[in-house]
Amino acid sequence: MSLGQKISVMVVDDSATARRILTDIINRSPEMRVVSAVSDPYEAVAELKKATPHVMVLDVQMPRMDGITFLKKLMKQHPMPVVMCSSFTERGSSISLQCLENGAVDIIAKPKVATKKDMDELETRIHDTLHSAAFARYRSRDGGKLSPASKPRPNTTVKPQAKLTADEILLPPSAISIKNIPTTADKLIAVGASTGGTDAIRVFLQKMPTDCPGIVMVQHMPEHFTSSFANRLNETCAITVREAKNGDKVEKGVALLAPGSHHLILKRSGGRYFVEIKEGPLVSRHRPSVDVLFRSAASCAGKNAVGVILTGMGDDGATGMKEMRESGSYNFAQSEETCVVFGMPSEAIRAGAVHETLHLEKIADACLRKIK
Repeated sequence: MSLGQKISVMVVDDSATARRILTDIINRSPEMRVVSAVSDPYEAVAELKKATPHVMVLDVQMPRMDGITFLKKLMKQHPMPVVMCSSFTERGSSISLQCLENGAVDIIAKPKVATKKDMDELETRIHDTLHSAAFARYRSRDGGKLSPASKPRPNTTVKPQAKLTADEILLPPSAISIKNIPTTADKLIAVGASTGGTDAIRVFLQKMPTDCPGIVMVQHMPEHFTSSFANRLNETCAITVREAKNGDKVEKGVALLAPGSHHLILKRSGGRYFVEIKEGPLVSRHRPSVDVLFRSAASCAGKNAVGVILTGMGDDGATGMKEMRESGSYNFAQSEETCVVFGMPSEAIRAGAVHETLHLEKIADACLRKIK
């Protein structure tokens, strides 16, 4: 694969309008191009016989064969990175989560009529998601094992785009005291994840007992999908999991997930913690941003918190986790061999923010031991 080769993308969607809009959005990225845009899975199969793209964007709901049925067949017969494209409907988000459980790498929201700001942000998410997918390891249907980390990926040469920091939402560390936070009886765990994080968070939470410390989480996911994700986790975990609402208390046995369209900020009143849900710009190219959550944990929790950074592309969370460490928090990162993408953990490690790097299955128990 030659240096500078673009990420090739196949779009599968029954709507001609959706295909056109997605193609236009994707092709505006200097590092990727749509090599085929087809109306259903049958046409996709014919195209795959000619060439395999780096990433497939697959519509969730199609008339001749729905997305999840095709995904299951694809991941068994021709496994590859797949990003689901779904509407904001309850049914669409529910099926999208099933697709993630059956091998899809991530979800993007189907483009709709919106303001320029909304479309610009959607374009950023689509570009970032497809870039992550191209470099992601994925799960086939035969045993659910991750594809080899050494599998060739496109070597893009595009320079990273400028991004805002947590300073846009919170005071910088220099303006607050993060090293003199008193020890309190209430402890908490702050978690950040992106690509592959839906499965990693599930594994992490399913190991938590009902009396575990309160948990606050950011998973990069489109608006409206986080509610369905939290509900699905709540059905499969011993602890309570819900999408966070403004003013929610951080309590034992409860995990609060940041809404897909807002930043999640940890606050303290006396010795108790609660969350603030806040609008604002993309931070580290994301909203919610892990950096925002982690900085807020550093500023008000310090040694009373444990930080966890899981699978994901990019560096969101690395700076905030370093601030957590400086405030006295103890931090864990997911190991490379268990990550779908080792980007976020790797960047946090490189920043000197991480105390221990562990296999995903061991992180929950390690958190519980450390926070006692």
